Amino acid sequence: MSHDHDDRPRLTAAQAAAVLTPPPGRNGGDLVVESLQGLGATTVFGLPGQHALGVFDAVRRSSLRYVGLRVENNAGFAADAYGRITGEVAPLLLSTGPGALTSLAALQEAAAASAPVLAIASQVPAAGLGGGRHGYLHELRDQQAAVRDIVKSVHTVRTASQIPSAIAAAWESALSAPHGPVWVEIPQDVLLAETVLPVVSAMDANPRELYPRPELTIAAAHLLSNAERPVIIAGGGVVRSDASGKLRALAEKLDAPVVTTFGGKGAFPWEHPLSLRSWLEDRHTTDFLEDADVLLVVGSGLGELSSNYHTFRPRGRVIQIEADAGKLESNHPALGIHSDAREALADLLDAVERREDPDAADRVRTVLEKVRGRIDAQDLVLEQQVLAAVREALPAAAPSFWDMTILAYWAWSAFDARRPNTMHSAQGAGGLGYAFPAAVGAAVADPTKPVLAVSGDGGAMYSIAELATARQYDLPLTWLIVDDGGYGILREYMTDAFGETTGTELSRPDFIALAESFGVPAVRTTPESLAADLGTALAAPGPSVVVLPALLRMFEPTHL
Repeated sequence: MSHDHDDRPRLTAAQAAAVLTPPPGRNGGDLVVESLQGLGATTVFGLPGQHALGVFDAVRRSSLRYVGLRVENNAGFAADAYGRITGEVAPLLLSTGPGALTSLAALQEAAAASAPVLAIASQVPAAGLGGGRHGYLHELRDQQAAVRDIVKSVHTVRTASQIPSAIAAAWESALSAPHGPVWVEIPQDVLLAETVLPVVSAMDANPRELYPRPELTIAAAHLLSNAERPVIIAGGGVVRSDASGKLRALAEKLDAPVVTTFGGKGAFPWEHPLSLRSWLEDRHTTDFLEDADVLLVVGSGLGELSSNYHTFRPRGRVIQIEADAGKLESNHPALGIHSDAREALADLLDAVERREDPDAADRVRTVLEKVRGRIDAQDLVLEQQVLAAVREALPAAAPSFWDMTILAYWAWSAFDARRPNTMHSAQGAGGLGYAFPAAVGAAVADPTKPVLAVSGDGGAMYSIAELATARQYDLPLTWLIVDDGGYGILREYMTDAFGETTGTELSRPDFIALAESFGVPAVRTTPESLAADLGTALAAPGPSVVVLPALLRMFEPTHL
């Protein structure tokens, strides 16, 4: 069997000489860093720990930018956001045991949101692997077992020569559709041991494209071209694959209304005449979707939030385009197309026939008017005022990150993201503490734009230590903390279910004084002055905090 080597990179004479005489004093940590650089990484996030010091020392000697956070799960959230904003792999450096385990909540969010995070964790010395009880510091019987159900793939290194290949394989896995977190672990002694291996050169770890099967495209195009009432649900896969332009072109060619999921915010223009916006937690929208004779679902698994808590019962044919094969038909029977959203939409755009529906925009307007009437009947002026103030203050291109808090739940349905890939929340896994450390990662990814984080006072306390990180790196981000004295949404849930609450009321600090103690300017605002105060903070260089004391309420659910 012959092999064609013509397309492989060739070393120059100088590079070949360097291979034969590698510089002295390198160790396994250098191989990690060289592998990351060879794959194109420029920035790493993390927190040092005793077993991982070989990697961190190598980072010091490299051109990689290190961004250190104060808690491992916050470092994971920062890496998650960096991956979402750039579409590139975000390396996350962790230590053994407690350090590794503390990152798990962030890795779960990255998995749910398909963010390409490459976690590189240290391990006890190689002699301690395998489950024996040797009594090493941080020792676990099986560290991988804690992460295997969360990440896409696990890669174990036992010798220095395995490091480049393991990191390249993990890198490719993270970027394969759907994106997601991956895990590499390397024993302490392998990281510290001196190596005479050549310096790692550029590596190719490009994932294969995920194209739709042509017979499925033809079948889907036939259904859509001949539909009487086609509707499109656009999920996060449209945003991640940068397919919003294809989506709009297809919707306009079919005259098909479009609703975006909470993860798909910004995938379709909010003010477009075919835009149903994001009112998925509304029975009027659910009824409209159920009435479609052909429903095209792109980049969504139609999970709990996207199906009005599984009350959605489609009566027409469903076409589902999804890069995660496990989500195909997981909730509803469909013509399942396993593909990247951009590739599938491009093929559909070529294959469908133009159809005209002069009533489509009127039907969309009728649904939105019904939604508006339902909300207006509930005396929720303050909540809409606050959300409008945030929209007014936030530049259109500036990214925003939302914690699991009442204002974020409003934003999922009612906030105009303006542009794709600018609004992100923790709704994938639903954990607290996401917004501010994620905003740190976004500000690192693109320091030319201000970044907004939105938290409640309860969620803010999860990540208050990262004010020190924001100050240390002088990042252009503003943190809006809505202070209602507790876990507001849980307060509502428990009051509605049981008539009283347990564990929802919180003693909290003076957030203004606390922020200023970190050297971060802060201001207390009101709903009336929020837009001005937030605008001023976002326009100022460096980090800032805006505190809004307010008791917000949720709109009534329609799924109960």
